[in-house]
Amino acid sequence: MSGEDHEQVSERQERARKIKPQLAEGKLIRVVGARNQAEGEFIQGLLLEEGVPSMLRRSAGFDVPDFLAAGPRDVLVPESGASAAREILLQAELISPEPSGPAVSPVRLLAGLLIALAVGALVVWAVFSLHS
Repeated sequence: MSGEDHEQVSERQERARKIKPQLAEGKLIRVVGARNQAEGEFIQGLLLEEGVPSMLRRSAGFDVPDFLAAGPRDVLVPESGASAAREILLQAELISPEPSGPAVSPVRLLAGLLIALAVGALVVWAVFSLHS
């Protein structure tokens, strides 16, 4: 085993020792988004220092090889570590204290789109009737 391989194994072991087993159970859930891979790895480091394991994945719609390290990332943690992760991120001021839910309900969004479509159709009808 070369010296480089030994260092890599030691780094993995060091990371594994930091993880608190009680925070590593359950399915993975998204706790925060990062603007790019570097920011995501910074957040992962913050969480790991407190014993919370995490994983990065490219956000939906940005899974394009051309982006490489650019593009948004989701930071995922096990369910048992989610509340601890949120507390850590709140203390670091990386998330806001109010819960993040959908800003607009799907029904309101659909109603708004239908109204916008109707107004657009009226404008088109008015323009064509004026020119006729």
